[in-house]
Amino acid sequence: MTSGPLDQLRILVPESRELDLFAGMLEKKGATTRRCPLVQILDLEDSTEAEAWIGQLLAGDFRDVIWMTGDGIHRLVGIAERIGRRDAVIAALKRSRAITRGPKPTRALRELGLPAPWLPAPEPTSQGVLQAFAAEDLTGRRLGLQLYPGDGGLPLLDGLRARGAIVFPVTPYRYASDSDTTEVLQAIQELVGGQLDMVAFTSSAQLTRLLAVARDAGLRNTLLHALTRMPIAAIGPVIETTLRELGVRTILRPERNFHLKPLVNVIAAAWQASRLPHGGAA
Repeated sequence: MTSGPLDQLRILVPESRELDLFAGMLEKKGATTRRCPLVQILDLEDSTEAEAWIGQLLAGDFRDVIWMTGDGIHRLVGIAERIGRRDAVIAALKRSRAITRGPKPTRALRELGLPAPWLPAPEPTSQGVLQAFAAEDLTGRRLGLQLYPGDGGLPLLDGLRARGAIVFPVTPYRYASDSDTTEVLQAIQELVGGQLDMVAFTSSAQLTRLLAVARDAGLRNTLLHALTRMPIAAIGPVIETTLRELGVRTILRPERNFHLKPLVNVIAAAWQASRLPHGGAA
């Protein structure tokens, strides 16, 4: 049997949308994955506010649009299609300047056939988006802003308004729990019991749900203690920041290219290094 760089690694994979792809990449390198999808992205139950935002876009109320997630782009275009305005929205987006936070919204724009140039954030964070506007006067500037569920994008909203921008936010999808609570609790027990060696987070929402289930079961502090004693993989700086605020110090993250393949490579390199004598170099 051929050995792989992740042989003997037991890793919790809470990804939902690309679960099979991500877990398969890890398993191909020899890992044993514990699949426990935590958060599912769903359409809005009531899209009235999103439809109003689309109307503002079509009316030319804002020429700059900040895209925080690829899912946000796809969901808004989906809403536009349901109300018969897809072609009009694509045309409006071609007339607007896109500011993208990270590779996923950039990829989503390309998939829609929207032309560059865009204004990419220097790093895929809210602060990175603000830095993209560093040389521009935002006083009175009317900006569209696609947010994601929760309050993670509020610092960006506040930062733009503090610089004088008039911001029109929209949240075009919602999160729902994926695995039931019993399954999540079982995964938490495996983490705190030492049956898993690592967790690989691909969104902050996954961490939020894991902690919420642990809190409701009276296990939040126990889970946090376990997470601080193992390496945690994070696909990008947003999740890394959240983990550090919780006291996690051993965080594995790609330096750039925040995609699954670079994340798997970082995990493999760290796992190989941990298995060398005293964790040293060969």
